[in-house]
Amino acid sequence: MAGFEEAALERVRVARAHLQAAQEAADAFEEAQAAEELEDALRVAHDHGVVTDAGNGR
Repeated sequence: MAGFEEAALERVRVARAHLQAAQEAADAFEEAQAAEELEDALRVAHDHGVVTDAGNGR
């Protein structure tokens, strides 16, 4: 796996973990930030052809 692809997938994984933690903590502000970071990470991965397990081709 190429370095960029690994980095993109790690960014998605970390963003998902942050989102889950914020949801579990019921922290609306952190949840909004984490959701935005996840959306951006998925977009960057998709734009560069990196397949994630988001279920929608991203």
